[in-house]
This record gives sequence, C-alpha cells and structure tokens, in this order.
Amino acid sequence: MPELPVIAAYIFGSIMVFAFLSRAFKGVRFYLRVLNAYLLLLTCAAYGVIASVTLKLVGKASISQWATARAFKTLGCPGLGIEFDVEGEEYLNTRPAVFISNHQSELDILFLGRTFPKHCSVTAKRSLKYIPFLGWFMALSGTVFIDRANRKNALAAFGNAVKEIQGNKQSVWIFPEGTRSYFSKPDLLPFKKGAFHLAVQASVPIVPVVVQNYSHVLHLQDRTFEPGTIKIKVLPPIETKDLTAEDVNDLVVKTREEMLKVIQSFTIENKKLN
Repeated sequence: MPELPVIAAYIFGSIMVFAFLSRAFKGVRFYLRVLNAYLLLLTCAAYGVIASVTLKLVGKASISQWATARAFKTLGCPGLGIEFDVEGEEYLNTRPAVFISNHQSELDILFLGRTFPKHCSVTAKRSLKYIPFLGWFMALSGTVFIDRANRKNALAAFGNAVKEIQGNKQSVWIFPEGTRSYFSKPDLLPFKKGAFHLAVQASVPIVPVVVQNYSHVLHLQDRTFEPGTIKIKVLPPIETKDLTAEDVNDLVVKTREEMLKVIQSFTIENKKLN
C-alpha cells in the first residue's frame, strides 16, 4: 500500500509546524497541536478506508484496524512529539481476547496506534458510524457498533461479537469506563460490565492495558498539549473459562482495583524521579 509518500509528507509538514511551535506561546501551541492531531486523524481515516477495502479484497480484513492503527502511530508519534514506554508488551499477543483499557481523552487513539494487536476490532458508539471517513473506515474494518440507547440492539451487537471471537479468533478492544474521563489525576471512572460479560460468554481472557494519566501531555481544560512520554503497562491475561455471569461483578471490581493501582503507581514513580 502506498503509505510511504503520505507518511513522508506528513512528517515534513509536522517538522515545519514544530519549528513554529517551539517559539509560540502555550495557548497557540495548544490550538496548533489540536489542529495537527485532527488533520492526522483525517489523514489516517482516509488511509484506513483504502486499507480496509484493499485488505478485504485479499482476504486479510481481520488486520485492517491494526494496519490503520500502525499508520496512525507512525505519523502521530513524531508528528506530535509523543513517545510511549510499554511494559508487558508480550501480553498483546494473546488471541483471542477482550482487551480493556482506561479512556482519558481523544488522544487515546494514539496509544491504540502503539498497542493495538493484529486480528482485533474496537467497539464504538453507533453515532460514530456516520462520520465521514472515520465512520466509513470503522464500518469497513469490522468495528462493533453499540447502540447505547437500545438495549436489544446492544445485546445483538455483543452476540455477534461473541461469534466473531469464537469463530474467527477476532479479539475485541473495549473501554469499560464507557466515556472519556479527562482526569488530571490518576483515577478511573466506574466500569460498565459489558466487556466482562462478553469475555465470560466467549470464554476468552481479559487483557487489561493500563495507560498512565497523561495530563502532563494533554489536558483540555488547562489548554495544555505538549510533547512527552506516556507509560503503558499491559497486565497478564485474566482467564474466564470457568466463570459464569454470577462471577462478573467480582471480576469487574477486582480488575478495576488492579488497574487503578497501576495508574497510581505511575504517579508515585514520577514523583520519585522528580
């Protein structure tokens, strides 16, 4: 696929932007970086549409989202000046699985670009399906759309996801918080149970992916958007083979507590280093 010219052009343009950003005021840097991020998203969504169609034609549709995620990471990390320090990366090879992670802001799509495994699909609210380019890419690449306003449709979508997991070994990535937290502190919103019910029904492991609170890089309320390093820790898979629906509540609580400990440990480590 002809992605190299696009990548080269984007990186060159980003270098020119950063030459100006380094001399600009914080507020100006914020808006220019946001603009840069949205241009990046639009570019990769368009690329994702082409990649999804091409990969489907050659029988490799299951890696469409992985291919687009990697393109986003290849452009986004140098383009925005953001790096990721990933621990436990070997657990991303678990297949099939239900991957879960904390959901902080729109920048999460960049860490997905760094960690998203092959043969995996995201879940998303149904309204995203109708956004030009982004929605087209998501629909073509096998996104599991959830209609949160209609319980029957939501259950049907999860039922189809179970079939994909069991039949095609296609993993699923879910944000159990259900919405972005925009936290400036190391914390988590309450978890919804859908991801855990899905894992139990499909009898596949849950793989928690914990992302450091990155308000030092992006904090929308403070109009902060700076380069930096974000830590990620992939935890060992949690087996669900012998679990039933009655075990889901305990599973949710224990998993959230474990993820919260890791997020808080990132903050403690940073304070010691500083």
